[in-house]
Amino acid sequence: MKNQAILIIGANSEIAKALSSNIITYENTHLIVISRDKSNYQQEKFSKADVITLNDYQEHSISQATSQLKSITKLPITKVFICHGVLHTKDHLPEKRLEDFSPTMFNEIITANTITPMLWLKHLTPMLSGKVDCKITIFSARVGSITDNKLGGWYSYRASKAAMNMLIKSASIELARRAKNIKLISFHPGTTDSPLSKPFQNNVPEGKLFTSEFVAEQLLSIVNNMSVDGEASFIDWKGDNILW
Repeated sequence: MKNQAILIIGANSEIAKALSSNIITYENTHLIVISRDKSNYQQEKFSKADVITLNDYQEHSISQATSQLKSITKLPITKVFICHGVLHTKDHLPEKRLEDFSPTMFNEIITANTITPMLWLKHLTPMLSGKVDCKITIFSARVGSITDNKLGGWYSYRASKAAMNMLIKSASIELARRAKNIKLISFHPGTTDSPLSKPFQNNVPEGKLFTSEFVAEQLLSIVNNMSVDGEASFIDWKGDNILW
């Protein structure tokens, strides 16, 4: 009999797929994924997983998906991975100088990297609050660290991740009062071989371009060993703390 559920949101990213392939092998664990594209989860190995699809990540769709989630499982959700992330679009690359800044790109990037994860937190928190520990990991990036910023540039992406980090930090203070069972984790996966990093891989030092499988294994190990302590953690793929 299964005794816990693990939820992956934005489940069509490369790291999310690797997480899913790992988690589906766990004993006594039910996998639930939420994605706009369910094609990866039509494989036989995911036949016992629950797949929730939605057309977009507008708030009404997120609310509906959360309601559906409540109806399909009575198991306690012990881990949530929110895997949203956009670095560039077909029309815009990260800004190298101030003259490249575009309100259109900024709004698109901050919606994907900041607003959407925050909406999931908003709608999931009432469901996840309780007696069972739940660790929520939100994908961030080291470039979201204001303290660590030595190179500048990448205005929209940096700002979106820094904003997400602030929201995570603020939410953790609130949850320490009203949902002590929830732990928030801001995670930097490193440079992973994926469409997000593809245009920039030539500049990655040897040995620093990771497979999604490696990152998934690192993340699962880190989260499994973290305690629910009422604090937000900003960590990298090694499990090391990053300065906010």
